[in-house]
Amino acid sequence: MNGDDEQLLRGRVYGHDHDDPGPRPDRRYAELVGGPLDGLLLDITDRAGEAPATGVPLRTELGRFGTGGRAVYTPRPGDPTRFDWTGDTP
Repeated sequence: MNGDDEQLLRGRVYGHDHDDPGPRPDRRYAELVGGPLDGLLLDITDRAGEAPATGVPLRTELGRFGTGGRAVYTPRPGDPTRFDWTGDTP
C-alpha cells in the first residue's frame, strides 16, 4: 500500500462500501491506529461502553496473512475512541 492508498482509507468506516457516505451522526466510532487499517473508523455504537480486553480481529487482505487474515486492534487505555493495532493473525 502506498501513500495514496492510505489517504483513500482515512475517514472511511471499516466494512462499508467505498461509495458509502462515511460516518453517520447517529453512530459512535473508534479510529483504528497503526497497522493495515490505519485511519479507518470502526463502528462501536452497539458496544455501549464495553471494550474487549483481548482486542477485535478485523478481516483484511492488507495484513501479513493476506486473504483471510485479520488485523487485531485493542482499545487504547483511557481513550475508547482509538483502537491500536497489536498485530495480525491468520
